[in-house]
Amino acid sequence: MIQVNRTLMLKNYIKTAWRNLKRNKIFSFINVFGLSVGLACCMLICAYVYSELNYDTYPAQAKQMYRVGLRSIENNGVSEYPMVDIAVAQGIKSMYPEVLETTRLTGRGPVFIKYNDRQFKEEHVQLVDPNFLQLFSIPLIEGDNKTSLTDPSGMVITKAMAVKYFGDQQALGKTLAIDGKPYKVTGVIDQVPDDSHFHGDAFLNLPSFTEKAKQTWSNIGFFTYVVLDKNANAKKLEAAFPEMVRKFVVPEIAHDLGTSVAQASKAVNTFLFYLQPLSDIHLHSATKYELEANGDIHYIYIFAALAVFILLLAGINFTNLSTASSAKRSKEVGIRKVLGSEKSGLVSQFLTESVMLTVFALLLALGMVHLLLPLFNNLAGKHIESAFFLSPKALTIELLTAFIVGILAGIYPAFFLSSFQIISVLKGNSATKAEGKGTLRSGLIIFQFAVSTALIISTFVVYQQLHFMQNKKLGYNKEQVLVINDTYTLGNNVDAFKNQLLRNPQITSATISSAVPGKSNGMDGTQIAAKEFDDKAGHADIHTNIYHVDESYVPTLGLQVIKGRNFYPSFPGDSMSVVVNESLVKGLGWGDTDPVGKTIVRSAVMQYKVVGVIKDFHYASAKQKIAPLMLLSGHNTGTVILKVKTGDIKSLINNIKTEWDSFRAQAPFSYSFLDEQYASLYASEQQTGEIFTIFSCVALIIASLGLFGLAAFMIRLRVKEIGIRKVLGASTGSITYMLSREFLKLIVIASVISFPVTWFAMHKWLQEFAYRINIQWWVFLAAGVIAFLVAGITISFQSVKAALANPVKSLRSE
Repeated sequence: MIQVNRTLMLKNYIKTAWRNLKRNKIFSFINVFGLSVGLACCMLICAYVYSELNYDTYPAQAKQMYRVGLRSIENNGVSEYPMVDIAVAQGIKSMYPEVLETTRLTGRGPVFIKYNDRQFKEEHVQLVDPNFLQLFSIPLIEGDNKTSLTDPSGMVITKAMAVKYFGDQQALGKTLAIDGKPYKVTGVIDQVPDDSHFHGDAFLNLPSFTEKAKQTWSNIGFFTYVVLDKNANAKKLEAAFPEMVRKFVVPEIAHDLGTSVAQASKAVNTFLFYLQPLSDIHLHSATKYELEANGDIHYIYIFAALAVFILLLAGINFTNLSTASSAKRSKEVGIRKVLGSEKSGLVSQFLTESVMLTVFALLLALGMVHLLLPLFNNLAGKHIESAFFLSPKALTIELLTAFIVGILAGIYPAFFLSSFQIISVLKGNSATKAEGKGTLRSGLIIFQFAVSTALIISTFVVYQQLHFMQNKKLGYNKEQVLVINDTYTLGNNVDAFKNQLLRNPQITSATISSAVPGKSNGMDGTQIAAKEFDDKAGHADIHTNIYHVDESYVPTLGLQVIKGRNFYPSFPGDSMSVVVNESLVKGLGWGDTDPVGKTIVRSAVMQYKVVGVIKDFHYASAKQKIAPLMLLSGHNTGTVILKVKTGDIKSLINNIKTEWDSFRAQAPFSYSFLDEQYASLYASEQQTGEIFTIFSCVALIIASLGLFGLAAFMIRLRVKEIGIRKVLGASTGSITYMLSREFLKLIVIASVISFPVTWFAMHKWLQEFAYRINIQWWVFLAAGVIAFLVAGITISFQSVKAALANPVKSLRSE
C-alpha cells in the first residue's frame, strides 16, 4: 500500500512539474537550453581530457613499461633527452634482473618506395626491435606477431599502406623496394592506436641496420623501453643507474676525450639515466627530441577547470531563476500547506522538477554533441566518436551528473519555497519577501561574471603570447624562403641543380644544407670545450648544436655576422673553420674577449678555428632558450633553400619542378615554405587558443542567458512600480538606468574580484616560455568592458522594453 502511494505521489510530482514547465515556457526554455549547452560543452571537454589522460594505456603491460631517458647537466642547466644510446637497452637488461624485457625504436623515414615502376615517399617508417609490436600489444591482422620482424628483410605495414600499394589483394608476401633494397611484407596491422606517443606506417627490423655499429653508451638516438617485474620499484632501479654509468659510460668518455678515467668520472654526476612511466610520456614530456608533438598536463588542468566552471555557470542559472521565480508560486505553496502537504513533500516536488529539467537538458545536450562532434574533432585534432558518449559507462556518468546537477541546483529553491509561512503567503507578502532574498542571487551573478571575465582575460593573454612567438624577431628572414626537400637523392648533381635554379631571376640566392630553422636537423648535444680550458677560471665543457652548411647559408637566411667573417666560397682552408653564435661564445666564457681566432676542441682531437660570430637566431622554437650553435663549412645535401622574389609563386614552383624532373631525381618533387614551417611549431598552442576562445565565449553566453532571464523576472515583479513612475513623469532613460544599475554594479564587482586571481594564474602559465610577454593593464580593462557591455546589453533589452510599456496595462488591475 505504501509503495502504491509513493508511486502515485511520484506520478503527481511529474505531472505537476510538467504543467509548471509548460506554464513558464520562457524560463523553462532558458533553464533547459542553458543547462544543455553547459552539459554539451562539459561532455566534449571531458571526452578530450579523457582521451589525453589515456595515452599509451593500451599495451597489456603498460603499467610495467617505462621509457629510458637521459638528463645531462650542461650549459649551466639540465638538458633532457627522451632517448639514449644503442647499447643501453641490452646493458640495462643484463645488469638488473628486475628488467624483464627491453625494446627500441628509431626513425628511418622519410624513405622512397618503388612499386610497379612508381616512386612514393613515405614519411613514417620506423626501425624497431623484433619484439616491439608484441610488447606494445599491437596485433597483426595478417602474419605472426612473434616472427614478423625477425627477418632482416621483412617489414610490417598498416592496413592503409597495404591498400595504397596492393588494393584488395593480400599484402602478405608482397615485395616493396625501399631505397633500392627489396623488403617482403611479413605482417599487416590495422593501425597504431590514435592515443599513442608514436605512430608509423611501416616497421623494419632495427638490428639489421645496427649489426655493424659500435655499441656505444654516451650518445643518443634510440628510444628505449623497458618492462619491469610487477614487484619492481622504478625509483630504486633509477637510483642504481650511476653504477651503470661508472661501468660503461665513464670509460667511453675517457677514451673519446683522451682523458683519464678519474677525470672522466665526473660524468657520473652529470650523466643521469632516468625512467619515465609509459603513460606519462604524452603529457609530461615535451623535449624537442620527441617522436611527435606531445600534450601538456597544464592544459589538461585548464580544460578540466573550464568544464567544471561551464557546468557551474549553467547550474547557477537554474538556481538563480528558480529562486527568483519563487514569488510566482508562493500561493501554490500556501494552498498545498493548507491542504496538508508536508515540507518533505514540497521539497520532493520541487526537486523532481529540477531533475526533470536536467534530464531534458541532457537529452538535448546529447543531440548537440552529435552535431558538434565533427567540428570539435577537427578543432582538437581528435577522432572521438559519438558512440563514446552512448557507452554504458559514459551514459551512467552522464545520467549521474545530470541527477547531481539537478539536485544541487534545485536544493536551495526547494527548501526556500517549502519554508514559506502559510499566513504570509496567503496575505500576498511572498513577492516582497522573495524579492528581498537577493543576496544569494547577487553572489551567484558575481561568481558567474568573475569566471567569465577571467576566461576573457586568459583568452587575450594566450593569443598575445602566441602572436608574440609567431611574430618575434627571429634573427633570420623567413619570408619568401622556399625549401626544396630530399635533394640528397640528386647525388652529385645537387650543385648543378642549385646553379641551374640561380639562373632564374626570381631566385636571389640559394644554399645547400639540411639545417633548416625550425627543424631538429643538426647534430644536437655535441660536447665541446675551449682549447684555453681552465677550471679555475670557471670555464667548462658545454654542449652545442652543429649545422653543416655552405658559404651561402648565412646570406640566404639573412643571418647577421657581428664579428669576423662568413665562410669564403670554395675555400679549402675553411674546412676546419667554424662560425658560432653568441650563446656559444657566452657558454665558453669568451664574453669579455674577442672569440675570432680562438680554438674549439671536439672529441679531444678535432679542433676548429673560430672565424666569425653570428647574432643569436631562433633556429628552434621561440618557446626554448637559444642554445649554442656551431656552423661548420661543408655540404649536407638534404635540402636546397631558396630566397625568392616574386609575386607569382605558383609559376616559380612549376619552373622548379620542371628543373627537378629534368635531373631525374629518385624522389618526387617536394617543397615547403619556411614561414609555414615555423608556424607549425606552434600548432598545439594555436589549437589550444582556439578551443579556449570558443568555450570562453560559451561561458559568457551562458552567464548572459541567466542574467537575461533573471532581469526579465525581476522587471516583471516591479511592473506596477514602473507604471507608477511613468505616470508620475519618469523618462524612459531614468527607468532603464534604475533597473540596470544594480545588475551592472555586480558586474563591476565581479571584474574587480577576477583581476588579481587571473593575473596570478596567467603569470604562472607564462613562466613555461623562455621568451614571453608581460601582461598589459589594458587586457584587464578590455575584459571588464566586454563583460560590462554584454551584461549591459542583456539587461537593457529587458529594461527598455519595460520602460516603453504602456502603464495603463500594468495599473488597470489596481
